[in-house]
Amino acid sequence: FPKGFAALFTTLLVPLVIALIGINFRGAAFAFRHYGKQTGEKIPLMAGIFAVASTLTPFALGMAVSATATGKIVIVNGAVQADPWFWIGPFTLVGGVTGMVICAYLAPIYMTVRTGGELRNDFKLRGIIAGLLLGILTTVEIPVAMVDAPIFAGRLLAPQGAPFIAMSVISGVTTQILLWRCRFLWAQIAAAGTVALTITGFAAAMYPDLLIGQLSLAAAAAPAATLRAFFSVFGIGIIVLVPSLLLLYWTFRGEPDPARKA
Repeated sequence: FPKGFAALFTTLLVPLVIALIGINFRGAAFAFRHYGKQTGEKIPLMAGIFAVASTLTPFALGMAVSATATGKIVIVNGAVQADPWFWIGPFTLVGGVTGMVICAYLAPIYMTVRTGGELRNDFKLRGIIAGLLLGILTTVEIPVAMVDAPIFAGRLLAPQGAPFIAMSVISGVTTQILLWRCRFLWAQIAAAGTVALTITGFAAAMYPDLLIGQLSLAAAAAPAATLRAFFSVFGIGIIVLVPSLLLLYWTFRGEPDPARKA
């Protein structure tokens, strides 16, 4: 395995497994809830599982990603070392909540172009509130990083990261204005740009490292032979995967027919 894969899954096994469990439960609950509408059975249970998994997954992933920027994962004589619960701290907790809020920000804004009436207004309000929360959290994360992840904070505020902060702020404010003025299609595009710029700013502050101050992207890469083998079968995988995803989307499109018997 690549050094980066080994390092990440050795030190961040717990949050990544939590995220993996959440992804699986979310998908299963979505499917059962969708078709449970035909019988009306188990809907509250499935809805509860879906809600918990949808919250837990981005939170765990946000904590795991933030943990790579803390500098608390160290490599000594080729061995990866970290305290067992190092991934639970002020910086990673804010990162986890930020991951949750990003999902809560995009979802209602994307739904404004698919709904109408009072429901659309409700999604509009939720998008505006989530945008304010996202702005507050990303602002708070900077002073927290200065204490809990100083190397990351230094890079983020340096020329390599600061432009992305400025652009994400501009994009976020633009999204709020577009939502307020009911320009929902443009708000959707601006919201996607806001999130993309936020993530890009994080990546720019991490560059050129995968584990900040310890493991560069170049050193984390798989051996050349592994990369050649991967890309040689990548095209075949795409040929199989894309039709499968299209079939999945087609299967779960729309609402189930209550009159149809299983």
